[in-house]
Amino acid sequence: MRIEGVIKSWNDERGFGFIEPTQGGQEIFVHVKAFRTRAERPKIGQLVSFEVELGTEGKKRAKNVEPIRVVRSRRSVERDSPAQWGTATLFAIPAFLILFAIVAVLWRPPRLVAGIYVGVSMITFIAYFFDKSAATRGAWRTSETTLHSLSLIGGWPGALLAQQFLRHKTVKAEFRAVFWGTVAVNVIAFVVLCSPVGRSLWAAQ
Repeated sequence: MRIEGVIKSWNDERGFGFIEPTQGGQEIFVHVKAFRTRAERPKIGQLVSFEVELGTEGKKRAKNVEPIRVVRSRRSVERDSPAQWGTATLFAIPAFLILFAIVAVLWRPPRLVAGIYVGVSMITFIAYFFDKSAATRGAWRTSETTLHSLSLIGGWPGALLAQQFLRHKTVKAEFRAVFWGTVAVNVIAFVVLCSPVGRSLWAAQ
């Protein structure tokens, strides 16, 4: 477990000092070799993140020490980079494009259908963008019901791209389960409504 603290004392000639944990408790011994990066010398008052281990005499000492700004900048890069593509995520859109092409050849649905998917996907991507921005600023969020509704009516490709490239809504298991449910329902509805059976139902209305 990593702990944050402040370097309270440092002997640059001998290469060691003590860190005061921000959570309180006794000061922790730290040697210069415990720092992961040595681009700059440790100094008193510096904020650091570290792990604790027991030394040869059974006393606590810091290890894997990093300046806080380095840790935070690394986390920022991780947050800003796209999420890793899972198997379902990677193949969902290409598989749907193949299915769409097959349906188009067999049953020739109105061109408006493709336009709806593209348009609603763009709106959904924008909705995810504003929701993530609001989450960062602590502002009013877009409800999950709205996001799922957009996916259900054809915006799920845009939602999928937003989840990956914005790193948003990729962790919460409950949300992911409902999302994939909307994808399944939408795809089934697309096939049924474009089929001769679906068209006969529309014609009967």
